[in-house]
Amino acid sequence: MELAEFFPIWNKLTPEQQNRLTQGARYQHVKKGTVVHNGSMDCAGLFLIGSGQLRAYILSEEGREVTIYRLFERDVCLLSASCIMRSIQFDITIEAEKDSALWVIPADVYRQLMDESAPIANFTNEIMASRFSDAMWLIEQIMWKSFDKRLAEFLIDEAALEKTKVLKITHEIIANHLGSAREVVTRMLRYFQGEGLVKLTRGTVEILDEKGLESIKDS
Repeated sequence: MELAEFFPIWNKLTPEQQNRLTQGARYQHVKKGTVVHNGSMDCAGLFLIGSGQLRAYILSEEGREVTIYRLFERDVCLLSASCIMRSIQFDITIEAEKDSALWVIPADVYRQLMDESAPIANFTNEIMASRFSDAMWLIEQIMWKSFDKRLAEFLIDEAALEKTKVLKITHEIIANHLGSAREVVTRMLRYFQGEGLVKLTRGTVEILDEKGLESIKDS
């Protein structure tokens, strides 16, 4: 995948600006489980996902995780370079959920282009607005949606993402995604199992009744 494919405004940049992006970007492969950006680290840069899957999450003072959003092929991650947005800082962690490949554009290179290119600035603002929307949606889910509905929706979405009804996922990982405690996830999954919606084995959750989960999600 070419670098230009990530920027719908590529043709609005000058050849010199295109060259700066190309020359500044570095391509790297990361293994599953690798933390590619930590909130306590310096500004990492703009991430452009070539392949694989990454997860952006925040960590509470108690050590509880909650997923803000996921990143897939062709996605652009701006919050890993939040220092380019003046007065905005995001203490997030980004981790590879699968073996992945990505381009990293250094923050200083991208900041200079934002300052001189209106198309780049507008494109960046659109990405930031989209991520804010994701964050607000997440807050709404946590505040107003009961946990059984959130868990049912997560299982349905995960099955669609992985293209299988046998999910190789632990209760702890589910809890990290949903910002809950592992014990809460376990209790609810056991309830789902009792209702014939899922089958639980060590390290897996098999969906038996997707329509049943859909009815819980939509109730």
